[in-house]
Amino acid sequence: MTARVFFYVQHLLGIGHLRRAATLARAMAAGGFDVLLVSGGAPTEGLALDGVRFHQLPPLRAADARLKDLAQLDGTPLDDAFRAERTRRLVDLLRVESPDVLMTEQFPFGRTRLRFELLPLLEAARDLPSSPWIVSSVRDVVRRSASAERVEEAVATFRMFDALLIHADPALVRFDESFAAWNDVKARALYTGYVAEQDPVRAPRGDAGKGEVIVSAGGGAVGAPLLYAAIAARPMTPLADRCWRLLVGPNVPPADRAALAKAAAPGIVVEPARADFPTLLRNAALSISQAGYNTVIETLCHADRAVLVPFGTARETEQADRARLLVQRGMVAGVPPDSLTPASLAAAVTAAWAGPSIRSFPPVDARGGAATVAALRQMVAP
Repeated sequence: MTARVFFYVQHLLGIGHLRRAATLARAMAAGGFDVLLVSGGAPTEGLALDGVRFHQLPPLRAADARLKDLAQLDGTPLDDAFRAERTRRLVDLLRVESPDVLMTEQFPFGRTRLRFELLPLLEAARDLPSSPWIVSSVRDVVRRSASAERVEEAVATFRMFDALLIHADPALVRFDESFAAWNDVKARALYTGYVAEQDPVRAPRGDAGKGEVIVSAGGGAVGAPLLYAAIAARPMTPLADRCWRLLVGPNVPPADRAALAKAAAPGIVVEPARADFPTLLRNAALSISQAGYNTVIETLCHADRAVLVPFGTARETEQADRARLLVQRGMVAGVPPDSLTPASLAAAVTAAWAGPSIRSFPPVDARGGAATVAALRQMVAP
C-alpha cells in the first residue's frame, strides 16, 4: 500500500513557504508517496502540484508586514469561532486521511501563532489507531529573535515529534546559528540539503538575460522598495551600461507596477516575474534580490555574482540572518535591512562585481527533495 503524507503549510505574507512546500510535496509524490498538501494561506494561482493532492483551509494571513498578528483575508481579526472552525476542519481531515506521516512546515520552530490548531492536530495524530510519524520540516534559518520562553516552548513541543528535517546544507548555513537550543533537538535532526524548485543540472538552457542585471523581489509583497532603489542605483554602478531587468512579482500593488514602469529609464525592462528565472540567473552578469529561501537557493545554484537585500523587522530575522551568513562567507554582497538606499545598493553592486564569483565556491547541496524522500522511506519501511 502506498504510504500517505499529510503536509501542513501556512504562508502569511509572501508565497515562499507555500512554494517550497509544493516543491517538496512534488518530490515526495514522484518518490512514490500519496501526498496531501494542506494550505492555510491565501489561495495562489499557478502553483505546480504535479501528482500532489491539495486541500485549502479557510485562509488567513498576516495582518501586516510586521507578521505579529493574524487576520482573515479581508483584514478581519481572527475570532474564537474562526479558530474553532478551522481547527475542526483540520483535525477532521487528518482523521479521514489517517496518514503514515504528518509533516508540519516550520512548526514548532516557527508558525507558533498557529498553536491553536497545530497542538490539537498533533494530539489527534497521536490518538489515531495507527499513529503516524510526526515530522517537522524547516528551512536553514529560523527566527533568531524568539524569546527564551518561545525557544523552550519549541523544545517542549518537539517532544511530540519523531524527526526534524532541516532543508539546508550545513557546510553553508547551520541550524544552530539561529536556533539556540540545538543540543536539545539534534539527536532527531537530519540535514537534507536545500530544496530547489529545479534541478540545477537539468535546468533549461538559452540566452535569455545574457549579460544583464536581474532584479527580483520574490512574490513582491514587500519588494517594491528594492525595485525602486534599483532604478535609481543603476547610474551609480559599474554596470550602468547593462540592461537591468526588473521582475515584478504577483503581489506588487498595481499602483507600484505602473509607477515602476513609468520610472524606468532606457535600458531598464520592467516585466512580470518569469518562469525561466533560473535561466536568467545563469546568463546574468549579476543578480539583485531579497533573501528568501527559494530565491537564495536559485541564486546559489545558478548565478555568477549577487547582491542580497533582505526583508527584515525586529521580529522577522530569517532573511537578514541568511544574507548575513552568506556575506560573511564572501559569496555575495549585501545591504542590511533598514539600510536600503540607491547609494547603498550601488555600493553593494560595485562590491559584488569586484568580488569572487559564486561559482568559485563549492557547489551548494540542493538535493533536499531526494534526501527527504529517502528519509521518509526509511521511516515507513515495514
